[in-house]
Amino acid sequence: MSHVKFRTIAMTAGAISAFAFSMTAAAQDVSYVRAGKLIDVEKGTVLSDQLIRVKDGRVAAIAAFESAPADGPLTDWSRYTVLPGLADMHTHLVGDIQGGIIDPLMSTGAEDVLAGVGNAKTTLCAGFTTVRDVGSWRAFTDVALRDAINRGDVEGPRMAVAGGYFTIPEGGGALTGLAYDAKAPDDMTRGIVRGPEDARQKAREFLQHRVDLLKMIATGAVLTVGTDPGLPELSEEEMSAIVGEAKKYGKKVTAHAHGAEGAKMAVRAGVDSIEHGSLLDDEALRMMKSRGVFLVADIYNGDYINEIGAAEDWPEETMQKNRDTTDTQREVFRKAVKMGVKIAFGTDAGVYPHGDNAKQMPYMVKYGMTPMRAIQSATLHSAELLGWEKDTGAISPDHYADMIAVEGDPLADISILSDVKGVIKGGRKVHCE
Repeated sequence: MSHVKFRTIAMTAGAISAFAFSMTAAAQDVSYVRAGKLIDVEKGTVLSDQLIRVKDGRVAAIAAFESAPADGPLTDWSRYTVLPGLADMHTHLVGDIQGGIIDPLMSTGAEDVLAGVGNAKTTLCAGFTTVRDVGSWRAFTDVALRDAINRGDVEGPRMAVAGGYFTIPEGGGALTGLAYDAKAPDDMTRGIVRGPEDARQKAREFLQHRVDLLKMIATGAVLTVGTDPGLPELSEEEMSAIVGEAKKYGKKVTAHAHGAEGAKMAVRAGVDSIEHGSLLDDEALRMMKSRGVFLVADIYNGDYINEIGAAEDWPEETMQKNRDTTDTQREVFRKAVKMGVKIAFGTDAGVYPHGDNAKQMPYMVKYGMTPMRAIQSATLHSAELLGWEKDTGAISPDHYADMIAVEGDPLADISILSDVKGVIKGGRKVHCE
C-alpha cells in the first residue's frame, strides 16, 4: 500500500542475516554493558554509571561500575542513557506503506513478506525490540515473518502477531472500494465473518495457525473507504464468540474501535485492549479502567496523514474522517491519562514510515503524560499487555537483555528517543547503518 515507496524488497546483507548466531537465540557467553545513566522503569528512577551483566541473553545482575570485567566483552555506553528496548503495540510490518485503495492488490504475499523483512530491521534499529503486529492484508504473512525472526533467518523485533483482522463484509478491515463484480483474493477475506457461529469458526482457524492474539474491527475505519469510524460493525455476539475462542487458547484479543458504542461492546465482550479510541466517551473510559482494558492510541498519526494525504490528493472522505478524529482522539487520550486508564504505546506504523515510531513520544507528553510514564507505556505497560512482563519491558535480572542507548536525557527531552545510538537484543548488538 504505497503513497511513498518505502518498500525494501531487496534481500540485502542488512535484511537477511548471515550471522552465526540468531538475533533471538540466547548468547552462550557472558558479556557486559556499561551505562552512563540507566533508566529503571520499574522504580521510575535513574541510576548513574552502572554495569549490566548479561548471561545467556538475559540480564544476570546490575551493580555500580568499578572496573572493566575480565570474563567477557564490555559494551561501553558510558556516554549514553540506557533504557529497555522499546515496544510498539500497534504495527503493520508486512507489506508497503498504506496508500491507495487497490495498492494491496499490487503485490504478492511473498513480496509483502520480503518488504516486511526490511521494515522489521528498520524498526529494530529505531530501538523497538518488541512489537505487536495487529494484522496484515494477506492472512498469516505476519506469522511467516515472526517465525523467520525467531529462527534467526532475518533480523527484527520480537513479534506478537494477529494473522489478520475479523471484520464484517465491506467493513473497516475489508478491502473496500472495488467494482461490485471484482473479487478480492481469498487470503484477504479470511477474517470476514457473518454471524456468531462463523466468527467462532474463523477465530478457531486463526488460532490453529499459531497466531499470538486476535484482532477485531469493532467500528468503521478512517482509511477504509465507505466505513464510518463512529459506527459499530461487528455485533456484540460476534465479538463475544471470538473472545471466547481466544480465551480457550489462552490468547488475548484487541479491538479496533474509534466510536464509543463499538468500544463498549468490545469491552463487554472481554477484550484486552482498544485500538485508536478516537471518539470514546466517559462511560467507555470508565468501563476500560474498571476492567483493566488498555488504550492503544496512535495520536501522532493524524498529523502525518493530514500532511501526506493533502500532498498526494487522498480521497476527501479519508481526509475528512482524519480531521474529524485527530483532535478528538488526543483529547480522549488526555482524559484517559488523567483518569488512570491503562495505556500502552502504539503508533499504527505502516500507515506512516517504519522507524519513525518514537515520533509519537512527544505527543504523549504534550497530551498529559510525564516523560517517565510515556517511556513506561512503551516498556513495562506494553509488556503487561502482551503478557510478556517476565521477559521484556525492563532492564533487571531475568529479563531479556534488550536495551537501547541515546545521547542525552530523554526525561528532559523525550524527542531524543528518535535518535537511537545503539541497540542490543537478547544480549547481542544489532548492527545498523
